[in-house]
Amino acid sequence: MDGRLINIGFGNTVISYRVVAVVVPGSAPMKRLRERATQADRLIDATHGRKTRSIIVTDSNHIILSAVHTETLSQRLNGHGVAARPDSGEKDT
Repeated sequence: MDGRLINIGFGNTVISYRVVAVVVPGSAPMKRLRERATQADRLIDATHGRKTRSIIVTDSNHIILSAVHTETLSQRLNGHGVAARPDSGEKDT
């Protein structure tokens, strides 16, 4: 079980092993999913008022809205494209 924290934007993170799916928010089924999560009080909005670019579904059936593109989140979950801060002295992974 990989317990890495994945940045979903604006300093918000999610534990990687809790993520079931990362989906594009534009389709009608995803809009219904978002609405039902709102009604069931299971929606977490991590967009900080920005446009929703991906929807994260967790194993606890929570729905997380993110302003980060779906492809970027997929790369982060796979461990690719995670760059260290330039001033930290760490190398890219």
